[in-house]
Amino acid sequence: MTIEILNESGYDGLDLDHFAKLARFVMDRMRVHPQAELCIKAVDQETIAELNEQWMEKEGPTDVLAFPMDELRPGEIDEEPEEGVLGDLILAPAIAEQQGEKAGHGLVAELELLTTHGILHLLGYDHAEPEEHREMFDLQAALLQEWGSQARAPR
Repeated sequence: MTIEILNESGYDGLDLDHFAKLARFVMDRMRVHPQAELCIKAVDQETIAELNEQWMEKEGPTDVLAFPMDELRPGEIDEEPEEGVLGDLILAPAIAEQQGEKAGHGLVAELELLTTHGILHLLGYDHAEPEEHREMFDLQAALLQEWGSQARAPR
């Protein structure tokens, strides 16, 4: 997998390697083709607000935007996943920091949540309807729990 991570947010302390590992973990669990490409970009509030208005027709900054490219979907166990470009994720660490503090789990955990959430959006998951919401958020929680368990496991 090719995962490109860019930090244009002004947050110097972001561990980009950590988020690349998380993205690879989520993509592996979702059976995304091993040659799939993903770009994650951390940006400032002004940039994400501009993108949110331009592409989503919503005013103001948001926490994460997902721009799918080749409309890849999770691979099925009995079939080969499609190769292609998964898409771009845009993260706003300043917003994530505020949300993480409010939720009581901090910046890194919030960025992990947003990265996982964004990848699921790139794979076609949505949460507009109650059933979709339940499916996406249950899957997101399971992935994050497994990621957290793996990160705490002795090496």
